[in-house]
Amino acid sequence: MGAATAFWSFAVVVGLLTLTPGLDTALILRTAARGRRREAWGVVLGIQTGTLIWGTLSSLGVTALLAASHAAYDAVRLAGAAYLLWMGALMLWSSLRRRHGVAESHAAEGERTGATAGLSSGWRRGALTNVLNPKIGVFYVAVLPQFIPASAPHLAMGVALTCVHVGEGLAWSSILVAFAQVLRGWLRRPVAQRVLDRITGTVIVGFGVKLAIGD
Repeated sequence: MGAATAFWSFAVVVGLLTLTPGLDTALILRTAARGRRREAWGVVLGIQTGTLIWGTLSSLGVTALLAASHAAYDAVRLAGAAYLLWMGALMLWSSLRRRHGVAESHAAEGERTGATAGLSSGWRRGALTNVLNPKIGVFYVAVLPQFIPASAPHLAMGVALTCVHVGEGLAWSSILVAFAQVLRGWLRRPVAQRVLDRITGTVIVGFGVKLAIGD
């Protein structure tokens, strides 16, 4: 397999993965729909930072430990599950408090949903969500080596391929943010925010439970 073929083939595989709705999509849409464009881009950049970390570690052979060691995999898996359950529960609790008429400022509500408004807080949330998901590491261990030509430098080619994934993720995320911004006038209504928090919180808790039980 030549380098050009490897890039195109890998782009198709990770492109399909990027377009599949999941936890990342829910986080980006929820943050952007609440009018927090800067924080939403922080989430996007954090997610892609996590992707780059997993791709680089895989290229170095480090993430192979996750596939080989049940203890290492379980440690990351349980940490990720706990984080997702905590974040989802806070969103659900926030929606219930608003439902019962508890007054709260925009900043205080941001703290209860896991982060204060801003690029850096969004980045931390996105990065932790991605880095604490060992399934991404295992995916890279299983898939990435298949697209690295035998004659190519393993680390450089692996990172380059990961950058293809990051680029596609950024492109798709920009569409999600723009879509949410178009609807933000309606989505920022109190009723819509409660529904959005409950849907997103339930999705995140579901991912947390799924990660915890190892499915």
